[in-house]
Amino acid sequence: MQRLYDFLRRHPTGVDVFWAVVLLGLSGMSLASGMYASGRETFLAIPVALGLSTVVALRRRLPEKMLLLAIAVGLCQLLFDVRPGVGNFAMLVITFTVATIGERWASRLALVCSLSAAALSQLRWEGSGPGGSWPQQVFVTVIMTVPFVLAWVMGDSLRTRRAYFSQLEERAARLEREREAQSKVAVAAERARIARELHDVVAHNVSVMVVQADGAAYVMDTAPDQARQALTTISSTGRQALAEMRRLLGVLRTGDAPESGEYVPQPDVEQIEELIEQVRRTGLAVDFKVEGTARPLPSGVELTAYRIVQEALTNTRKHGGPDAGASVRLVYFDDGLGLLVEDDGRGAAHELYEDGGADGAGHGMIGMRERVGMVGGTLDAGPRPGGGFRISALLPLKPAE
Repeated sequence: MQRLYDFLRRHPTGVDVFWAVVLLGLSGMSLASGMYASGRETFLAIPVALGLSTVVALRRRLPEKMLLLAIAVGLCQLLFDVRPGVGNFAMLVITFTVATIGERWASRLALVCSLSAAALSQLRWEGSGPGGSWPQQVFVTVIMTVPFVLAWVMGDSLRTRRAYFSQLEERAARLEREREAQSKVAVAAERARIARELHDVVAHNVSVMVVQADGAAYVMDTAPDQARQALTTISSTGRQALAEMRRLLGVLRTGDAPESGEYVPQPDVEQIEELIEQVRRTGLAVDFKVEGTARPLPSGVELTAYRIVQEALTNTRKHGGPDAGASVRLVYFDDGLGLLVEDDGRGAAHELYEDGGADGAGHGMIGMRERVGMVGGTLDAGPRPGGGFRISALLPLKPAE
């Protein structure tokens, strides 16, 4: 049964043709039964039946044209005195169809014809009605008009319902597209955040490990104690890097709950001093000062401050030269947290602090700007007038919630 129903839905014109043939057959039976008194009327009723059957057959394919054809057939019946028969049921069908799927002008025209068809029929063939008094004729006219009006109302209601469901489907599709777009934006933002974290973790810790490894190799024979200390630093730095990498992987594994102690918390301002001590052990002299009264900060601001200092010192080790020194200033203002990181080394190449440069370098500096922008702060980076490099940032202070 379901297959038959699906087949009929896929072939609506075939269904209409079938009913048109049935209607034509009923009209032929009426003609054969001697419904019309004269041979002339019987002869004229044949093209009328064919026209009305055509209206039913093509009603969904050409609704407006079939309405005009039905009106033309009805006018011919009035002009040539061909009384209504079984085939005139097609006028009800086309009225319903046009009200459902036709153009608005065709629907209004069908309504006008529905209201006037019965009256015109009574005026033309009033002798065939039951009784001759005008109240009876009015009553019959109203009774005959009701089916046409009901057909139009049902069709127009179905049109309204389809339009409503179409709007709901369109709205649902639009909301789905918006959700997909928002999801893509969220995924891209999360990927960018994780990429910044990976860059900061890998760039800093690997840089420390490379410096310590080079130093250990240099003093391996002459100062084995220093080499041993360098290897210890490499080991602890590697463990720290692994811990932070596990934390990032824990973010990616959305369904896995981290075991106790497996992932370290996000770095904050208090850990900047530990970071500087780690950098000092690599041989880079760093002067660190905190000015102002410390206060609670939003977690995003704390992480941003830590990563800026980490990236700045990493760049100093990379580009400052062997005798470079650095200074870090952390200043608590009334309305902001100030960061100033300077070094007296050779400075970085111009491409590294100008939006990544033509070759796409300077990803760390780009990450700094993105982090500062996300918390509503400002960042200034570039060569110092007296030589070396300077990075200054101002991050907004808000009470921790």
